Amino acid sequence: MNTKTTEHVKKIKPLLNFSKIPDPDLLKRLHAIRDGVTGNPAFASPPVDMATFKAGVDAYDTLATNALDGGKKAISAKKKQREIVIKMAMQLGHYVWAASNNDLATFNTSGFEVAQNTKIPPQPLPQASIKYVDRGPISGQVVVKPKTLKGGVSYEVRYAVVPSAGTTVAAPGAGPSIVPGPWTSVMLPGPKTATITNLTPGTTYQFQVRALGKLGYSDWSDPANFICT
Repeated sequence: MNTKTTEHVKKIKPLLNFSKIPDPDLLKRLHAIRDGVTGNPAFASPPVDMATFKAGVDAYDTLATNALDGGKKAISAKKKQREIVIKMAMQLGHYVWAASNNDLATFNTSGFEVAQNTKIPPQPLPQASIKYVDRGPISGQVVVKPKTLKGGVSYEVRYAVVPSAGTTVAAPGAGPSIVPGPWTSVMLPGPKTATITNLTPGTTYQFQVRALGKLGYSDWSDPANFICT
């Protein structure tokens, strides 16, 4: 009985981000491609004539140097030639991708770089923070705005009355201290402004926010005290 084993093979793709890199880095990449593909038996039928490609890269190199003085005509000519050689490099990249047949050793002889497609796993959220706390539109209201936290899916605002200086609460395992409580929470679908209503004017409240990400909640923000008006 024959047993077939299927192995997942990571696909090799060329890095084709030419339009996003500055001229010096692009020239290094183009020179490597020129040297790698020209006369390479693994890439015997490139879609671009390599002599034409070499001439185009040399012209771009010269124009990039001329454009350093800031002249408008030189910069314009350099940009046009840059687009031409990038187009040729893109064609060569797709050809090398197909001709390599997912063989890394063959691909590496082309002068192209391999695109990294490793996904970054989700990371725990950093501590949340409050952007501002302010008076609401009417008496007895307070508005709280969380700061946007990258990776935050939703937010939770909690608030509680801050006891007066003469009121003490015994925390478990500690001596008497002034702590807010009990807490009331408001859930937000995003970092939107939360309007807290039915508060008592003249009373000091403490506010905190936290964000929910893929790996759970962030730490609560530093507390912010605010006197309701």
